[in-house]
Amino acid sequence: MEPISVARRSELLGRARSILKMEMRDDYAVDRVMFAAWRAGDTDRVARAAGASRRRVAARVEAGMSLRRVKVVSEPLSEYQRFAFECSTRAVDPREELRWAPRRLVSGILMPGNDFFLLDDEMVIFNVLDGADRQAEQQLSTAAEMVKLCREAFESAWAVAIPHHEYGPR
Repeated sequence: MEPISVARRSELLGRARSILKMEMRDDYAVDRVMFAAWRAGDTDRVARAAGASRRRVAARVEAGMSLRRVKVVSEPLSEYQRFAFECSTRAVDPREELRWAPRRLVSGILMPGNDFFLLDDEMVIFNVLDGADRQAEQQLSTAAEMVKLCREAFESAWAVAIPHHEYGPR
């Protein structure tokens, strides 16, 4: 594993033609401003941010990028994941495929210990968080066995996950 900077991660993500993203935590210490706005009922602010996100993804998809995401979640959803679900409903471009995998459906799937991006089926970026759900490190691997492990974990979770527009959060 090679530690990489956030700038390097952004560069690699920006060049990727295909991204598979696996998220496995119930809370993230990110988007706290938007999370606070959502908690306060500031739907205009949340809608503006969601619209901007949707436009960014749409532009990347228009340019030929493929993006699939699986969110592995506990049920009932944590407050943060309820926020994420509501924001995703506004933010997800129809061409970005998002599925929700309740933990009860993934018990038999072997998964890496950290969230990851699989880029172009050639490299994996792991997002290592600390105990306060803050980013501690970004790790890059191009090892064939690591790529294979993450591809298999993603595809197995994808197979049991529920498409965003069909998922009814508990």
